Amino acid sequence: MNEIGLIGLAVMGQNLALNIARKGYSVSVFNRTPEKAQEFMQNKVKDEQIKPYYDIKSFVESLKRPRKIILMVKAGKPVDDVIQELLPYLDKGDLIIDGGNSYFKDTSRRIKELEEKGILYLGMGVSGGEAGALHGPSLMPGGTQDAYEMVKDVLLKIAAQTEAGPCCTYVGNDSAGHFVKMVHNGIEYAIMQAIAEVYDVLRKVLKLSPEEIGEIFEKWNNGELNSFLMEISYKIMKYKDKETGKYLVDLILDEAEQKGTGKWTSQTSLDLGIPTPSLNLAVEARSLSFFKEERVQLAKRVTKIYPEIDIDKEKIIKDLENALLFSVFASFSQGLWVISEASKVFEYNIDLSEVLRIWKGGCIIRAKILDFLRDIIKENKENVNLLNSEKALSFLMDKIDSIKYITNLAKDFYLPTLVLNSSLDYFLSMIEENLPANLIQAQRDFFGAHTYRRIDKEGIFHTEWEAE
Repeated sequence: MNEIGLIGLAVMGQNLALNIARKGYSVSVFNRTPEKAQEFMQNKVKDEQIKPYYDIKSFVESLKRPRKIILMVKAGKPVDDVIQELLPYLDKGDLIIDGGNSYFKDTSRRIKELEEKGILYLGMGVSGGEAGALHGPSLMPGGTQDAYEMVKDVLLKIAAQTEAGPCCTYVGNDSAGHFVKMVHNGIEYAIMQAIAEVYDVLRKVLKLSPEEIGEIFEKWNNGELNSFLMEISYKIMKYKDKETGKYLVDLILDEAEQKGTGKWTSQTSLDLGIPTPSLNLAVEARSLSFFKEERVQLAKRVTKIYPEIDIDKEKIIKDLENALLFSVFASFSQGLWVISEASKVFEYNIDLSEVLRIWKGGCIIRAKILDFLRDIIKENKENVNLLNSEKALSFLMDKIDSIKYITNLAKDFYLPTLVLNSSLDYFLSMIEENLPANLIQAQRDFFGAHTYRRIDKEGIFHTEWEAE
């Protein structure tokens, strides 16, 4: 009898199965397409205790009770379909773990539906891509504490290991795990877009080659901007296409696709009433990129008059580094605020410091700055957006002139910098005592009698703005 089962043998599923087996556990695997399982066994499995099964019944019967089954299948209907296939063969107390990028509301529904049948369920965010799945991902399991305890040992062993401990923790109740992974992806979108905007300034304003940009990114990666995304960015810059000998990044079509998690983050933040402009604009930037044909046509019709200015290369590079740091901080600030609010609204009981800790290794958004963010949270656990800290304000104010300069420079050169701009505007909004929303509220009262409050006395007021 094997200790754990895994369904879904695409690359992530294959690598996770190998990771689990290499940590000393026996694994049963199943894939809806039998050829995939056969190919996996022939090409990837060597001495690992992994055994394939070709029908659901024998797969389930091969597992020790209570059974523990990880699903690594596409989010949405495929998850529900697999659960329905499993149910006739499961017993009360068995556990299903969804390791895909499922929408958190689907996870909440599945937890309730399976609870009625006596089946335990964990929604587990998995970050780290193919390499992370094999060598140690960041794991974000959410559900009941009892369900987590059943697989705690294996999850802690297969997770990435850092000086702060394994990159896995019990995230919280209900769909907390998938919620945190969703917001993780929203932050990921924003940081990727910010790096892309900085790259755009380097190539179009400073006219640097991919190799030169790669050198700058590598230098930044050795400093405060050290992160997985910075590391892969400098490696991408230096990579040459074997067929043409040209830098491959220059040959890739500028249409960025998306799987939906960034959009879900934006929609959910709007529902919760938490401002996440950097995360939202990163989603918009991908949508804009998809209109390639329209962009090509409009670019031909517009004459761009560029400024005649002395380019101080070293200053611009330093300001770009600061602007990127500012934007990365703002992205985390917004994402953590959403997680904190959701934790209250959905009663997840999430520890933000623990979330930052498990993002330190194996994870796409792992970065040096996470230690700094954890220090800020440790000072005050109620500081949910990180901004209510002298450390944070000093960090941002030290870089504000740089991001103002870069966003203005980009505009002079007709370059869109959606995330850099929105990160700056987010901070400017948060440090402004008097926003112009008073006029908006007056307008709402004018056309819809929506009422308003006053700053000089208590109460709710309405005015007949055009009294006869």
